[in-house]
Amino acid sequence: MRNKLKKELGLFDVFAISTGAMFSSGFFLLPGIASHYTGASVFLAYILAGVLILPSMFSIAEISTALPRSGGAYFFLDRSLGPLMGTIGGLGTYFALMLKTAFAIIGIGAYAALFWEVPTKIVAIVATLLFMILNLVGAKKTSAFQKVFVTFLLVILITFIVDGIYSICCGGTITKQGLDAQLTPFLSGGLSGLFTSAGFVFVSYLGLTQIVSVAEEIKNPERNIPLGMILSLVVTGLIYGLGVFIMVAIIEPEAFANELAPAAVAASQMFKWLPENAGVLLMSIAALAAFASTGNAGLLSASRYPFAMGRDKLLPAIMARIGGKGTPVMAIFFTTAFIILFILVLSEEGIVKLASTFQLLIFIFINFSVIVFRKSKIASYDPGYLSPLYPYMQVIGIVISFILIIYLGWMPILFTAGIVLLGVLWYHFHARDKVKREGAIFHWFALLGKYQYDELENELMTILKEKGLRQGDPFDETVIKSKISMFKTPADLDRVLNKVSDYLSVELGKRKEAIKKRFLHALNDDAVISLPGVLIFHATYDDVLHPSMQIIVSKQELDGEIPFKSRAVKAPIHICCFLINSDEKPKQQLRMLTRLIDILERPDVVDALLAMDSHREIKEYLLQNENFVSVKLLEGTTQSAMIGRQLMEVSLPKDVLVALIERNNKTFTPNGSTVLQENDILTILGDSKSISKLFKGYMGAEIENMQDI
Repeated sequence: MRNKLKKELGLFDVFAISTGAMFSSGFFLLPGIASHYTGASVFLAYILAGVLILPSMFSIAEISTALPRSGGAYFFLDRSLGPLMGTIGGLGTYFALMLKTAFAIIGIGAYAALFWEVPTKIVAIVATLLFMILNLVGAKKTSAFQKVFVTFLLVILITFIVDGIYSICCGGTITKQGLDAQLTPFLSGGLSGLFTSAGFVFVSYLGLTQIVSVAEEIKNPERNIPLGMILSLVVTGLIYGLGVFIMVAIIEPEAFANELAPAAVAASQMFKWLPENAGVLLMSIAALAAFASTGNAGLLSASRYPFAMGRDKLLPAIMARIGGKGTPVMAIFFTTAFIILFILVLSEEGIVKLASTFQLLIFIFINFSVIVFRKSKIASYDPGYLSPLYPYMQVIGIVISFILIIYLGWMPILFTAGIVLLGVLWYHFHARDKVKREGAIFHWFALLGKYQYDELENELMTILKEKGLRQGDPFDETVIKSKISMFKTPADLDRVLNKVSDYLSVELGKRKEAIKKRFLHALNDDAVISLPGVLIFHATYDDVLHPSMQIIVSKQELDGEIPFKSRAVKAPIHICCFLINSDEKPKQQLRMLTRLIDILERPDVVDALLAMDSHREIKEYLLQNENFVSVKLLEGTTQSAMIGRQLMEVSLPKDVLVALIERNNKTFTPNGSTVLQENDILTILGDSKSISKLFKGYMGAEIENMQDI
């Protein structure tokens, strides 16, 4: 797939992109403005906003681990509610992100102007072009730059908080009576003012959800996305709450309410252990780093929206073009041009409310999308993280977003309505005739079943295959214990099914005729997967304690017709695979099935398997996701020390497993009491470091024989 992005981002990258996108205007610009609505309790508004975003964060984490694709909210809404909602959500979130990014980059120019006589907007445009170059060379390099920004920023902000708490509690900067005066009035606007302020500063946490727009580029997304988001929210919420409290406690209330650089003003009364004005300089540098990190992360995530929409034909296909560095070149150019346009023609006033309002609307849709996906019963919807307290968490998220939108006022609502109208018109006149899919919502409502888009399940299966196995899935164990039969004389499908049904009737405790009949029905229902030269049968039964696999390798092609109901078989057939699992573990069955398909789709797989005469070789071929090595025990070699000893007596490194032993052309799974004999061939699994340690202990310089597949 040419327009597929590289998976280069780890947990710290997720944390850095999310956290870096949150620390800019929220900390260095908005606290004073937000205090107009609620007074000294503004620090509670920040904490409240962090709590209120939790339901939407849980919903986003669930969907993004099920659908780790570029485009974030656009992709989720398109696949759940259909392409019209995807268009609205994609365009709206794209514009909101670009506005927020432009606002942050203007902040770079504004703070630079404090030290040098430079035009604010020219500095902002130069910074935008620099971020564009970083994005063009790859997400990993962009994220590396981001990690430097975020690490530097967190060090300074933590220092600010520690020094601020010391100044308030022990440094004599303010007395208890003075602190009481600073915190009065506490709730100047009552609860209504607190919620209005929380809605206003809600934009400060939007970076938390930006990470999902680069989900396709994240390694192990089922772990790294939810964990990275949770870590980012905890760290950011603590710094916002404590940092803004320090500003409230130190700066005079009237001055604070009109201050556009409150962190720098607070720092001027702190950091007594540094030279004069060093604290102000330090916080100004931190602000520059914060605005730069937000601008960098904003351009990275925003550019993935036109890329994903171009890939799905909702925008011109040129947006999905990927350059030599594996980045969406045209989408980055297009996004950069828009951000520069916003910098040149727009003022900063009102941007925060506009971005917050539309994002809250998107959160309503995303919370509803989780309900839609769960109710659709699509088997291949397999999130690695499940939102807690479903569906109450999603209902709470929807209600919270509605309430905050109301508190933000009519102008942002009208702007949001305008973006919705733009999305509807664009879809009607440009995309409707190019897109034939529908969302998961049509899989939920039976009355809409005639519009159900069957390819959605195929797409989710493809995503499931790309995600791979989940930790704990016993695929390797199932391969190791699998039953392999090799037919060297002519055979037909009836012989294959009889052989497999005989074996499974004993293992499952069920009648042979019933098992065979179920496999034949699967052929008639087109439920058997057909690959070139391969048939894959799969089924679930009750009372199955562990997965089971059986593989038939026919040296000659199977005789007779394969009774598929509505499609041709990819003949000639030489390989038949059977995968059985418990009906209580349908998701695990799907993951193991997609892993098996991934292996058997590889070029020349049939020729490779037909050339093998050993069950061990076939099983090793199916263990291609592991580091493994085959070792033959011979006298006169360094590994001869193993001969004649029980396996439990052999000192093996941690995380190394002797999975198979081939002896006299027969393969079996050993146990601790198995005595190793001369000419045994051992299949040893483990990570590369453990296998290297094994070689140093028993095989010396023969380490080059290791297969790293």
